[in-house]
Amino acid sequence: MSAEDEYTAEPFVPERGGLPALRRAAADCRGCPLHRDATQTVFGEGDADARVMLVGEQPGDQEDRQGKPFVGPAGKLLDRALAEAGIDPAEAYVTNAVKHFKFTRAEPRKRRIHKAPSLREMTACGPWLAAELAVVEPELIVVLGATAGKALLGSSFRVTQVRGSVLEEEIHGRRERLVPTVHPSSVLRADDREAAYRGLVSDLETAARILS
Repeated sequence: MSAEDEYTAEPFVPERGGLPALRRAAADCRGCPLHRDATQTVFGEGDADARVMLVGEQPGDQEDRQGKPFVGPAGKLLDRALAEAGIDPAEAYVTNAVKHFKFTRAEPRKRRIHKAPSLREMTACGPWLAAELAVVEPELIVVLGATAGKALLGSSFRVTQVRGSVLEEEIHGRRERLVPTVHPSSVLRADDREAAYRGLVSDLETAARILS
C-alpha cells in the first residue's frame, strides 16, 4: 500500500443496501486515523429522497457523543435559519465531509477543542459522501463552510468569494447544483452575530428559491 492511498474509506463502503447499509458499514470505518480518538462515527441523517443535502465539515463535540449530525448549538441555529429561509429542516438530508470528530485537548480532562480536518482526511472520507450523494440524488447541495467546500470543490475553494451564488460542478461523477454559505458555527463565533445570522438566512433563501 503506497503513501498516497493508505488513507481511504473505499474498502469499507458497501456496494448496495441504501442508507441503512451505509450507516452500518460506516460505524466500522478505519479509513483514516480519526476513528481512534472519536467516540463513534457520525453518519448523515434525513430523508433518502431529500431534494436538498446539507454538507458540513465534521461532527462536533455533541455530535460525537450523540452519534447524530448537527445536534449541537450550530445545528439548532441551522434549523432555525433553514425554517426562516423557507426550507423545512425535516425534509433535508444533513451530513458532513468527515464522519469522525477531530479535536485536541489543552490538558487531560479539559474540554475537547475542534480541530479542522486535513485535506488528506477529507479525501479519505470522500467515498462516504459520494455514496450518500448516489443514494439521495439531491437536486441541490448546500455547502456549509470552507472545509466542506474544499472537500467537494477542491483546495482553491473560498466561501467568502462564492457564498450565496449558484454553482454547477461535477462532484463524484455527478453534475450537481450547489449553493455555498458559511458554517453555522461561524455565526455563533461572529462579533456581530445578528448580521452573520441574517447573511446565512439570505444565502439559504437562494437555495429555497431553487427548490421552489
